[in-house]
Amino acid sequence: MKYNTVIFDMDGLLIDSEPLWKEAADELLSTYGFQLNKQQYALTTGLRTKEFLEFWFTLFNIPLSEINTAEDRIVNEVIQLVKRKGKVMSGVSYIFNFFNQLNFKIGLATSSPLQLINVVVELTGIGPYLQATASASGLAYGKPHPEVYLNCAKALGVQPMQCLCFEDSFNGMIAVKAAKMKCIVVPVFEDYKKTIWDAADLKISTLQNFNELLLAGL
Repeated sequence: MKYNTVIFDMDGLLIDSEPLWKEAADELLSTYGFQLNKQQYALTTGLRTKEFLEFWFTLFNIPLSEINTAEDRIVNEVIQLVKRKGKVMSGVSYIFNFFNQLNFKIGLATSSPLQLINVVVELTGIGPYLQATASASGLAYGKPHPEVYLNCAKALGVQPMQCLCFEDSFNGMIAVKAAKMKCIVVPVFEDYKKTIWDAADLKISTLQNFNELLLAGL
């Protein structure tokens, strides 16, 4: 089946927001006397904020009754941090122009809530390219569950096997593969050589490196 659709993750792929999520999480967890190191934080990259909190609150024996308040606090803080310090990742303009010129349908599938999606879309300037946006924020399950990707494909009016997806996290990669879509991963530099990406269909160091030859190879 010929590919005619591309779906992008958002955090860590289109905008360098992962350090900002960690900054907001560190600030919150510090009020409980805990802080995550880089390796711990990586375990839950790609999860929704509530799932992130459920994981660490359970581990640190923090009352789960406080999750909703903590979630609102983190999301609001990240939105403000992205507005002040958010940096667009290398190759974003290039990759959206690349697929637009090929007349691909273009979508966004993210774990982040709508409030943050709107901020990032405006910051990156990708709004004119997007034909569908899907958030896992209100779904029963987030990544690595494939629902958010399947929802995006449905909104675009295409079959999963017609879709290429770009991800930067392990949980996101698993969600893409579970959706029966092709996955191109763009890991952070320090994780690039790890074997956890072996399930992906292609691994590249930056969005700028994707081209027609690599597309044909998929």
